[in-house]
This record gives sequence, structure tokens and C-alpha cells, in this order.
Amino acid sequence: MANENGLMMIRKVAEVLTFLAQGEATVAEIVEATGEPRSSIYRLLSGLQSEDFVEPGTRRGRFRLGMKLLPLGAAVVARFDERKLAQPAMERLHDLTGETVFLCVPHQDEAICVERLAGKRVQSLALRVGGSLPLHAGAASRAMLARREAGEWDDYIRRNSPLVGFTPSTVVEPAGLKALLAKTRESGLAVSDQDVTVGVAALGVAITDYKGQVRGALSISGLRESVLGSSLEQWSDALIAAGHEVSRALGCGVVGGQVADFG
Repeated sequence: MANENGLMMIRKVAEVLTFLAQGEATVAEIVEATGEPRSSIYRLLSGLQSEDFVEPGTRRGRFRLGMKLLPLGAAVVARFDERKLAQPAMERLHDLTGETVFLCVPHQDEAICVERLAGKRVQSLALRVGGSLPLHAGAASRAMLARREAGEWDDYIRRNSPLVGFTPSTVVEPAGLKALLAKTRESGLAVSDQDVTVGVAALGVAITDYKGQVRGALSISGLRESVLGSSLEQWSDALIAAGHEVSRALGCGVVGGQVADFG
């Protein structure tokens, strides 16, 4: 019974804090939102104020989250380290495929490689740690660009016109690129077929955080016949699962966001 009462109290506290996270509120507004009796809300607020989790708002009778929550929130945000969180998933992909696995993050109009596990059979020379590719070329790059709003695709093309072509397979014509981005956005899987290096293909998925913002992309790169061959479906499924895993670790679907739709 004591445990049940304790859990009920934790739920009530969580409801009040979650509601106040939307902004200042009166007791009446909190009562309406939580369905708790006014007397219970007064007691909760009094207890939370005594611990500095809640404080008076800018106007009389209103309450807001207290400053004591600031370091707690900062501690949560501090763990949002893409490299650390992605490492286990990258190692599993590397063990499964034997190919080069990349973690890239967006920076303006480029994809920057921040982690790379070299392939056992062939090492892609196109992208080293610290290196970059434009967002229209490569699987990780396009996976991130595809998640931007369609209007931003036009802005990207306008800023970077004429688009750089690395091989004859690089899609640089605006209409063709937008069609490819739309297909990638719909499926959640970016496919690079020799558009950066002749003979090399790659698969990529975006990873998103608790705000729903793109924080990076994972990709698998190797010889075309390996990546796009008989293992394509298995590797695609594993990559998509890894993207979900890292996105969840970044808070996607947990703190106001939605789990990324990777198809």
C-alpha cells in the first residue's frame, strides 16, 4: 500500500512539473489539467516550492519551474553525445557487414564525418574523420538533407548552384535531386550508388533528437556489389534499426519529440 501511494505521488508530481514545463500557470489551470483536487495541488506546490523545484511566477498566483531543475536538465542534455551513443550500434553494423560504417553530423551545407569504423574488405577513401561531403552527395549526406523541409531543398540548391558532381552518377540536376530526396524522405533510407566514388555504394539513415531535429546520420559504405547485392535487405533493416536506437538514445520520442520515421 505504501509503495502504491508513493507511486501515485510521483505521478502527481510528474504531471504538475510536465504541465509547468509548458509555461507559468495558476492553481486553477493546474487543477483543470491534472484533474487533481485543489487541496492536493496546493500541497504539491508547497512541497515543490520548499525544494526549489517550483517558484512563484511573474504574476501573483502563478507558478513556474524552479531553478533547481536547471542542473538536472543540463545533466540530461550533457549525455546527448552522438559519438558515444552511436558507438555500440556502429560496432554491430560493422560486425554484421564488414564494411565501413560512418557517423556524420550536419554543419551548414555539409556532412562532417565524426566517427568511422574502417571496412574489413575495402576502405572507402572518400571520407575520413573530420572530412566532409556536400549534403547532396553520399548516403549519410542525403539522409540528412532529405529530412529538411522541401522549401529548404530549393534554398540549398540555390546556395550551392551549380552542384558539384563527383562521378557521372552524382545527381546534380535540381529536379532530379528533389525527386531523389523525396524518395529518400518517404522510405527513410538513402541509397548512394557510385555518386561519390565509382564502384562504391552506401546506405544511410538520419538520426534525430528529442526536439525532432536531425543530429546526424549513420551509413554503411563498401563495394557496390556487396552493399547493393544479396545482403541489401538485411543490411538496410539493420541500419534502420540502428538509426531508431541512436535516435531513442538522443531522446527522440521521449521528450516532446516523435520517433523518427525510417520507413
